[in-house]
Order: sequence, then structure tokens, then C-alpha cells
Amino acid sequence: MKSTGKVIGIVSNLVTVQTFGPVAENELCYITLGNTRLLAEVIKVNGDKASVQVFESTRGLRGGDAVEFEGKMLEASLGPGLLSSVYDGLQNDLTTMEGVFLKRGEYTDPLDHEKLWDFTPLASEGDKVIAADWLGEVKEGWLPHKIMVPFSFKGSYTVRRIVGPGSYNIDTVIAVLTDENGEDVPVTMVQKWPVKIAIKGYKEKPRPDRIMKTGVRVIDTFNPIAEGGTGFIPGPFGCGKTVLQHAIAKQGEADVIVMAACGERANEVVEIFTEFPELIDPYTGRKLMERTTIICNTSNMPVAAREASVYTAMTLCEYYRAMGLRCLLLADSTSRWAQALREMSNRMEELPGADAFPVDLSAIISNFYSRAGMVILNNGQRGAVTFIGTVSPAGGNLKEPVTESTKKAARCFYALEQNRADQKRYPAVNPIDSYSKYLEYPEIQQYLDENVDKGWVERVAEAKNLVLRGKEANDQINILGDDGVPMSYHERFWKSELIDFILLQQDGFDPIDCNSPMERQKYMLELVLDICRKEFSFDDYEQCRAYFKNLINVLKQMNYSAFPSEQFDRYREQLNQISA
Repeated sequence: MKSTGKVIGIVSNLVTVQTFGPVAENELCYITLGNTRLLAEVIKVNGDKASVQVFESTRGLRGGDAVEFEGKMLEASLGPGLLSSVYDGLQNDLTTMEGVFLKRGEYTDPLDHEKLWDFTPLASEGDKVIAADWLGEVKEGWLPHKIMVPFSFKGSYTVRRIVGPGSYNIDTVIAVLTDENGEDVPVTMVQKWPVKIAIKGYKEKPRPDRIMKTGVRVIDTFNPIAEGGTGFIPGPFGCGKTVLQHAIAKQGEADVIVMAACGERANEVVEIFTEFPELIDPYTGRKLMERTTIICNTSNMPVAAREASVYTAMTLCEYYRAMGLRCLLLADSTSRWAQALREMSNRMEELPGADAFPVDLSAIISNFYSRAGMVILNNGQRGAVTFIGTVSPAGGNLKEPVTESTKKAARCFYALEQNRADQKRYPAVNPIDSYSKYLEYPEIQQYLDENVDKGWVERVAEAKNLVLRGKEANDQINILGDDGVPMSYHERFWKSELIDFILLQQDGFDPIDCNSPMERQKYMLELVLDICRKEFSFDDYEQCRAYFKNLINVLKQMNYSAFPSEQFDRYREQLNQISA
């Protein structure tokens, strides 16, 4: 029997419930308010009292209101039809809701139960299967959507019956499995899984061994992220975190994209809704939305739903990873998720950590980031979840708790800088403070040597060193003046500017420069390094500046021209004339 209870205390979205029966942490419950039932989640149990966070507004709630516990955790519905959808953190389909705002206590089904899907069996009667094994597939857009043995199944099963090729809805029993006790278990196309528990539908989780190409030079060349890796983008407001994420979403080498707008401003979310359906996928020529799912919780929604949105998004990615697909999860912003955790922690009067965030904030963030990764499935195929989140530190302070805690968990750090944004040097990623720990992996170094160029990591390190030495020279020039330093300082500074303007900066609105393939990045890096390795002799700093400005001018035009082309060749000849 389900346990019941009654409301005895209310502090905004935090409700204290007197329980009449066993209750577990993270269990769902419904609070009855007139004709409305409000969904809530148990976050703390103390004796016969439970603290629950309500996913809705608690206005009008009173002591004594009835509570019914469901005996299950918050679950995501997994099945065909997830792609091209727009959900909130509770997986309500926002496209089917009426009006601008969600009505309190109104919940919708995330999947279409009437639509027919063309099913093709992959298993045969008599086959032995375990959880996450593929039984068949349907076409979701142009992607193969695998119908799997539910992740909750334990032990080995035998396929007793499976339907033949045909059109079925998601509620049709497509297979009957017999467990080790001889009992028959029906399987449909849809299954449910608790969002706060990682899906373990794989055999092995090795270290990443290849990079995920994004078409963004400051990432792919200087600080690449691995396929199945983790990274985060901290920076002040207005520095381009969301725009950089959108560029990665459009150009990233992934099969499935999940965008989680966690506590974002409504105007940014509206941009996603209006722009994503219009974007063209550069890899397929189809609509980008066909392989995208959006999970949206704006800043005016209850704080409890912010936390749910990132877990729901990760669960969807893990589901598609179990199909052997490469998934890219972009969360904007994890700071607002952490702020939601802080609000609930403070309302429960827990011992605060730094800046009043929960004491276990670092562990919560680390556990979430650990769910990403590349895996080897039961059938030997590969799947991956690559996770990139943004952090919005107050005042651009990169020493605050959320940024510091995320640094411990993520392997890539893309620090956005206010000064670079003010100078319109986009993407405004600081090349010196940012890093990628994947460059230290022997597997990644071998991949880059084989697929980009031999000694690629060493050349990238050489370019980074030139940028660092140029910044140090610029600091000395600013302190001592143009005439107070040797000419070698000016030369060193302009070599770093050459790398900055040609490699680090990128025009997101130019049809060619916005997406730079690795072949082009390799060519431009070698070209720039060849120039920077030369020894120059200038009479004064004006001559030095004029020379490098000419080089920058021509090289930028090469970035904007097709590669290779007659126009590109003309710029190369012009470059040779300047060098001569």
C-alpha cells in the first residue's frame, strides 16, 4: 500500500509532512490542494516527518492538506518520439500546453501514444538477452532508435516471442521475455527510469580515446574536448557563454543533442525555441532540430524544477548512448542549478558551506559529471555522452564555490574573459587560463598524431607558449612604454597577436569561418607558426606593427575564403609577397 501523510509546515516550496507509513528519500508524492494535485519530491526524512520540495507554486496550501506518496522516484519516459521535442524538467511536453505559462497541477505525457512506428526486429526467438540489449529498431527521423530490454531488468532472459516487421504504437507489446524463473515479461517500446540514478546499460567504461570536433578553433586546436568528455564554460554575464554553446551544438560532431536551459532568462530560452527549428545541420543538410531535444526551465519557474531539468537531460543522453549513439549535452547554466540547491538547503536549515552553498556541493557536481563518458556496450559497439556546462559566477569571480567545485570534476576549462569580450575578441576564451587535460592522455595524443598530424600536441604547446610570452611582453610595454623596451618585445607581442587574430578569434556570422574543419585548422596553425619562427629585424615599433597588421589582414581573409579555391591561392601569393 502507498503511504500517506498530511502537511504540517510550509516554507515557500519546502513543505514538511507528517507521514503515516514508510517513506524513502527521493520518493515522489502528490499534495492535494482542492481539485489540484501538486507533484513533490522527498529530499529529507527525519523520523515520521519528511521534507518535500514541491515542483509547483505552493500558494494556497494549508496545514492538514492530504499527501499521498507514490513509492517511486522521479522518472523519465524513454521511447521513440523524444527527438524534436521541448520539455520542462518534469518532462511535460511544452508544445502541447495551452498558453504562455504552465498551469499549476497540469502534467502532460511526454510521448505520443497514437503515432505508429515502423518496427524492425533485431533479436530472434530463443535468443538470450540482458538489460539494455537491442530487441529491434524504429526510425526516429533519420536516426535508428533501438528498442531495448528495459534497464531495470535483472539477470538473463530468453526471447519467447517477438513481433515481425510492421507499424506499431509505443504501447504495443513487441516482445515477450522469459526470466530465469520461467515467468513471462511483456516489453513495449517505452520504459521508465529514475532520473537521479545513472543508467548502467553497458559492459565497460574506458577512458576517452578521440576528440569531439566542434569547428571552433580555440577549442579544437588549443584545448580539445574528448568524445565522451566533460568541460565547462565559466564567465561573466554578456561574455558569450550561451552563444558559444549554440555554436558547439550546431557544429559538434554528435548524433544527438540535448539542450538543458536550467534557470535561464526567458528571452534566451525564446531564442532557442525560435532559432533551433530554423538551423540547418551542417553534417546532414536537414533541420538541426530533428536530432535535438530541449529541456527548459526558465528562471521564473520553481527552483525545484531546475534541479530536475539537468537530471532529466542526462538520463535522455544515457538512453541514446545505450543505442550506440554519440550524445552531446549542453547545460546552461549549472550555476542556477547550484543556486536552487542552496535555496533548498537553506530552507532546511542545513549547515552551510562556502557562500551558503550546500557543504556537499562538490560531491553533487562530481557525481553528475561522472555520468558522462564513452562506453562499450554489451554488443561491443561504442556510445558516448559529452557534457559541457556553463557557469555564471557573480561578478565574473572564477574563485567562487561553483566554479571551483566544477573545476575538480570537469576535464576541460574554457574561461571567458570580460576584457576579451569588451575588445570584441570572440569567442572570448582566455587562451592562457583555459586548459584541456585530455591533451595529457596518451590515447588522445596517439589519436591526434594519427588523424591530424604527427607532433600536433607539441605544435599546439609551441603556439600556447608564444601567446603567453606575447602577453608578458605586452605587460612590460604597457608599464615602460613603447620606447622603454627592446624591439624584441614588440616582435614577441605581435607574434602573439597574429595567433590571436587568426586562430583564437572566429567570426560566428561568416558562412565559412564559423565552422573550421581540422584540415583547415592544421593548415592555418602551421602557416602562422612558420611566420612566428622567423627572426625579424625592425627599426622601430611602428614598422613592426605595420608589417604584422598586413599579415593579419591577409590571413583573416584566408579564413573567410573557401579552402582550397582560386581566391584562397591569391591570398597565399599575397602572403608570400609580404613575407619576401
